[in-house]
Amino acid sequence: MREIGVKVKAPEKKCEDPHCPFHGSLSVRGRILDGIIVTDKMHHTVIVRRDYSHYVPKYVRFERRHSLIPAHNPPCIEAKLGDKVKLMECRPLSKTVSFVVIEKSGGEATASS
Repeated sequence: MREIGVKVKAPEKKCEDPHCPFHGSLSVRGRILDGIIVTDKMHHTVIVRRDYSHYVPKYVRFERRHSLIPAHNPPCIEAKLGDKVKLMECRPLSKTVSFVVIEKSGGEATASS
């Protein structure tokens, strides 16, 4: 098991995935994001919804926004639909995937629409 440079709980399971930051050779850097998994239908890939507030100066108020981020899901972490997860930036793994799941923050979460 490798140290990835971030204080996260390492997974108990072992995997042979070359794109796993703990058991493979994938290095992580940059941004750390939190979100909720909304789709897990792809092979080793999940879609994570990240909710945030955006300030609108004209109305002196905040509006709610969200973004959908595709992320690699290593077999040792095995995050499922509805899980809260922590993502970290990595090199591009495909056309759209540039993040990897590094930790399941909690169990089932309720996705707010």
